[in-house]
Amino acid sequence: MAKLKRTYFCTSCGYETPKWLGRCPACNEWNTITEHVVAKESQSSRIASVPKAQPRKVQDIEELATRRIDLGNKEINRVLGGGLVPGSLVLLGGEPGIGKSTLSLQLALGDNGLRTLYVSGEESAEQIKMRANRIGIANSECTVYPETLLENIVAQIEDIRPDVVVIDSIQTMHTDTVESSAGSVTQIRECAATLLHAAKSLGTAIFIIGHITKDGTIAGPKILEHIVDVVLQFEGDSNNTYRILRGIKNRFGATYEIGVFEMHDNGLTAVENPSEILLSHYDMPLSGISVGAVVDGLRPYLIEVQALVSGAAYGTPQRSTTGFDHRRLSMLLAVLEKRVGMKMFQKDVFLNFAGGFKIADTGMDLAVVAAIISSYYDRPLREGVCCAGEIGLSGEVRPAPRTEQRIGEAARLGFKRIVVSSFVEKTIKRPKGIEVVFISSIEQLPAAVMQE
Repeated sequence: MAKLKRTYFCTSCGYETPKWLGRCPACNEWNTITEHVVAKESQSSRIASVPKAQPRKVQDIEELATRRIDLGNKEINRVLGGGLVPGSLVLLGGEPGIGKSTLSLQLALGDNGLRTLYVSGEESAEQIKMRANRIGIANSECTVYPETLLENIVAQIEDIRPDVVVIDSIQTMHTDTVESSAGSVTQIRECAATLLHAAKSLGTAIFIIGHITKDGTIAGPKILEHIVDVVLQFEGDSNNTYRILRGIKNRFGATYEIGVFEMHDNGLTAVENPSEILLSHYDMPLSGISVGAVVDGLRPYLIEVQALVSGAAYGTPQRSTTGFDHRRLSMLLAVLEKRVGMKMFQKDVFLNFAGGFKIADTGMDLAVVAAIISSYYDRPLREGVCCAGEIGLSGEVRPAPRTEQRIGEAARLGFKRIVVSSFVEKTIKRPKGIEVVFISSIEQLPAAVMQE
């Protein structure tokens, strides 16, 4: 017989305390401690059910070869580190309407030869069928199960023994062992722990979809991200068609790897070469446009930077950015005014990246400054030139991470010149077909990128 236990949890961070507190000691938030009733198993039964492990020396442990499951999607396989590991628990988070359910259903319906179980707590079977007809059914071994009770879901997993299970979403699931509403801290934690046990014991890979808060973090306790093996973040702007699947945590591969998708009427399509869609082609050269070489994770690609510099109509100049850090733009404008002598305090500056992408790579500093200089003087840049480098407060040009990969991507796409930091002049290899220009300070940038 389960024993009832009353405990208190912080709704912000998941901190557990035996008594109510006005302020959470972990996250310092006020009035976030709430009471929950937890059904706790007796100590004797719990001890008897857990096998005792024996300590072993590290050299005596046999390393098992990890087999990965091909999901039939190159972008998802890339982010997961080469495929899905059997018995792993993967958490997928993202904003509402970004395409989490569409991506998960495509994964279950894809032509991958896997037996999949799609569990939905948010949609009925008829709604899922309508979406499946729009996406296209290529996997006849996909089973749809609309259910929210965790015990029934685990029973179906044990009965069907699928290769992959998709849970949409973890916030809608609940278990009878916890007397609280679905979506609470206790329910999310217990459901995730039960699914982890099922994945490891049965060798079934499980995808769970998680909601996010208004701050952009995954809803529920922070322990949810600690329990799972992989955390994926689905990013993008609902007004644009491009989406980015980013790896935040991965116990089986590299983190911060990305996959690029494009949203269509029939679902998400993988974009294997993002550089081709992020570069525009113009009939005549235009001012205020430059190209920067970006590395996101291990993946290099080129992106177009658009800048507009105009006279300030009011006393305080405007600084507007889309996809770039507003504070870093202010820093670069201050460096331009101090080191190059450009009177930026009298100008409005607007900055935008093609495709609605958000760039946090400091190696884009040179491309951003090149676009601003081009718009300031209303002169187009050289044709076929791109930039990759970081700018310091004293105006020095520092090397961008993975400069050699950026140069190789620019050469592969047919660019004739790339401007990088002189600190890597003796260490990098120079591919054929592209001129590598090395500069050490921001004062040398206009001569390197402007038309003669």
